[in-house]
Amino acid sequence: MHQDQTVPAVGRRTVVGGALAALMATGVSGTSARASTAEGSSTEAPWEPVPVPGQVPVTEYQVPVSGGGSLWAWDTGGDGEAVVLLHPGSGSGESWPYQQPVLAAAGFRVVAYSRRGAYRSVAGTKAEADTASGDLDTLADHLGLDRFHLSGSAAGGPVAIDYALSHPDRLRGLTVSGSVMGVMDTEYQELTAALQPDPFGELPVDFKELGPSYRGGDRDGVAAWLEINARARTSDAFAQSLAHTITWSALETLAIPVQLITGDADLYSPPSVMRLNAQHVPDVRTHVVREAGHNPHWEQPAAWNRLLIGFLRQHGGRRP
Repeated sequence: MHQDQTVPAVGRRTVVGGALAALMATGVSGTSARASTAEGSSTEAPWEPVPVPGQVPVTEYQVPVSGGGSLWAWDTGGDGEAVVLLHPGSGSGESWPYQQPVLAAAGFRVVAYSRRGAYRSVAGTKAEADTASGDLDTLADHLGLDRFHLSGSAAGGPVAIDYALSHPDRLRGLTVSGSVMGVMDTEYQELTAALQPDPFGELPVDFKELGPSYRGGDRDGVAAWLEINARARTSDAFAQSLAHTITWSALETLAIPVQLITGDADLYSPPSVMRLNAQHVPDVRTHVVREAGHNPHWEQPAAWNRLLIGFLRQHGGRRP
């Protein structure tokens, strides 16, 4: 197991125009980011809020799933290795504007979708619905994905882990970001409950999910995130089951490379909780993104993209 690395916040200007080149200049390579623990370093780029970068063309799909459901998906296409992005519960297939053009420019085929009951997807009948990871397998078959990279953020994390437990032969590697990972061990459930005492659930969603640095530093970005959140859940949404009960013992059976990422201000999965889970993953690398909460892919996309691209390149073409 690799010791976790602290990743400095990167100026948000780096995701605008020439995104890949800018990210490469900040250290994107075939290996994980170099560790950094300096606080307030004068070499850090200033945090300057910027608009979402221009998107590359995509093909959109409605993929039929069991029980009359349908998954809205988009796909940048191309002959690069595919990476599938699984959205947080507070988001949808719309949650990746900072990743879509950067990953495509790095040579990857980028796929994202809304799970049942999320933006532009149809939930269908709960009694006849497949598991969330079963839906993902249906989507992968529909798009002709053989072996691919998988990245799940927040509530997308348990779905990604469940898929890795069910179909490890289809995955090149797994990234889980800002997620409690769905672990059901009693000790862990008690810990996470203690981190979210009443009235935590009643607090505003942006307070719970976005770190204070971001909320104080990019009000337009917060507004854009809230717009996606407002569209995220449809009226027919329901909680979907998993194929496995995720436990620490189950994590110990994962036979693929795993990367865990969290923000230093994540109220759900702070670095200490991420490290606790990492102890049970055989082949794992962990990272802490500074000045980020539960959504580091949105709050600090340059740093997050750098970690993801490095991991994808490191494990590209690797056979289990």
